[in-house]
Amino acid sequence: MNLGLTGKTAVVCGSTQGMGLAIAQQLATQGATVVLVARNTEKLAQVVQSLNTEQGQSHHTITADFADPAGLKTAIETHLSQHPQVNILVNNTGGPAPGLAKDADTAAYQAAFNQHLICNQVLAQAVVPSMQTAGYGRIINVISTSVKQPLPNLGVSNTVRGAVASWAKTLANELGQYNITVNNVLPGATETNRLSAIFDNKAKKTGMSVEQVIEHEKAIIPMRRFGTAEEFANVVGFLASPAGAYVNGVNIPVDGGRTACL
Repeated sequence: MNLGLTGKTAVVCGSTQGMGLAIAQQLATQGATVVLVARNTEKLAQVVQSLNTEQGQSHHTITADFADPAGLKTAIETHLSQHPQVNILVNNTGGPAPGLAKDADTAAYQAAFNQHLICNQVLAQAVVPSMQTAGYGRIINVISTSVKQPLPNLGVSNTVRGAVASWAKTLANELGQYNITVNNVLPGATETNRLSAIFDNKAKKTGMSVEQVIEHEKAIIPMRRFGTAEEFANVVGFLASPAGAYVNGVNIPVDGGRTACL
């Protein structure tokens, strides 16, 4: 089974912390040249120096804010003018704030739509021509298990994540003929800062302690524990590799079995 990515270039978004960072590290270890995308220039500089270079890679960074799709478009096009090859795109950015759908302002929906779907489209349109030329492409979207089963108190997130999943399936149907796959990987409860924020919010709303919330959440996961960012990155690494060539247009939960539906 060929899991090597030597000679391949991967653009990884939201890659200075959490799952994005773990994905960047995993792809670099597999031999890929990694282009880190995030809004914090200082953190980008720190992370790029830490990535594996055993296959002779020279990694790069792009500073961009996903709240600004036009700025992201300029940033990715500027990078591609100097480094045109991209074989792998990992779309990943922080999720919308918790809250009920009925209480969310329309501005919150618009902002989330721009940050997730529009920015994904900007990046895909920028890199797909390179993938077509190379005859090798992987677009991997980090979304949420909510695309299979909407999660309580994540109204805006559930809505926008579902739109991204539908976009990805449509794109998979269009691009498969070029040996470009498009898949969604759905994290469940994974040990990141985002998970901590969700638990803090739930504790405030329910009157439970954070420790009680954590124990309750672990109890409803068949494996009785939270996942790690590295475990999640392993799945992305497989999909990005030649070994994942015939997996296309699917939603893959990495949640320890928590999602109740098939």
